[in-house]
Amino acid sequence: MDPNVVLPLGSSVLSFVFAILLIDQWRERRRPYQLIWAIGMAWYGISAGTEFVGGFAGWNEPLYRTWYLVGAVWVAAWLGLGTVYLLRKTRFGYAFAFSLFLAGLFTFLAQRRYDYAGSGAAPYVYFAIAAVLALVIVYLSFRGSERWADLAGLVVIGGTLVSAAMMATVAIPAPGYALDPQTHIPVGDLFPGYLRLLTPFFNVTGAFALGLGAMYSAYVFMPKRRVVRYSLRRGQGTAAYLANLAVAGLAIPVNFLVSLPGAIRDLVRGRLNSRVPATILIAIGALIPAYTSGLNRFGSTSGFFVGELLGVLFLFLGYLVSIEVMQTIRVPFTRIVLRARQIEA
Repeated sequence: MDPNVVLPLGSSVLSFVFAILLIDQWRERRRPYQLIWAIGMAWYGISAGTEFVGGFAGWNEPLYRTWYLVGAVWVAAWLGLGTVYLLRKTRFGYAFAFSLFLAGLFTFLAQRRYDYAGSGAAPYVYFAIAAVLALVIVYLSFRGSERWADLAGLVVIGGTLVSAAMMATVAIPAPGYALDPQTHIPVGDLFPGYLRLLTPFFNVTGAFALGLGAMYSAYVFMPKRRVVRYSLRRGQGTAAYLANLAVAGLAIPVNFLVSLPGAIRDLVRGRLNSRVPATILIAIGALIPAYTSGLNRFGSTSGFFVGELLGVLFLFLGYLVSIEVMQTIRVPFTRIVLRARQIEA
């Protein structure tokens, strides 16, 4: 019962089950975010699967490359992109722009703090890209255009292709993989800085998008107390709109916190919209592996596999809670209905 084998196996199996359910849901409803989330969960399953194989049979260079590329770069980015497309018709573009800028800044600061060899101009380039894209997304959101989500999609797809090319061409010194000597969990020490810095760039963007998007959705559907008021209605003038937008950055988290007691009361009474607990669970599922994965990239590996399993578990629980909004529950890829439910108003 080696935890380095059992925990990744559980994460991988649950991730693939989740991906299958999402693909089946997409076949029925054809929502882009469902397919994107399914791709993200498939990456999750592949990444955890490499950890299972490595812990059970031993690591090698192809396994190590796949683990880092898929798990450290792709998973969070694709899951966050799913949330972007779910909320593309809302004002969530501002939050995504903030996440993107923060990721670029953190990437730059990570290089200043850890001085990764082989980084070159990468931290400056990544920060500049993040800042420019964040400004464009803010502009598109201000204009009320949904194209900000398509721009985010181009960033993730382009980053996926570029990172794959980087991984295919980088040379790794023997033995082709690196493990923590205490925990025997893989670490990214053998990769050059320009590759390692893709991790905070995509992980921070994706994890914040998934987590903030989930909390934003919970805020939309929960009973609210608005102790800090703001208005983002159109036609109030640019200066007034920008001032209200700045207030909203404080108002939403404050109003969310003071509204929690009322939401808990409604939950106990069975009157709370199921989207609220579902999205809170998803937010928790986004933040736990983001935190433990970040610790792993910076040398603290002990909680990595536990955080990975807890992450997919909370994400899956959120899905199971939110499944109440579906009209039917059936065997995937069939017409066999297990239970019919009414869609919540």
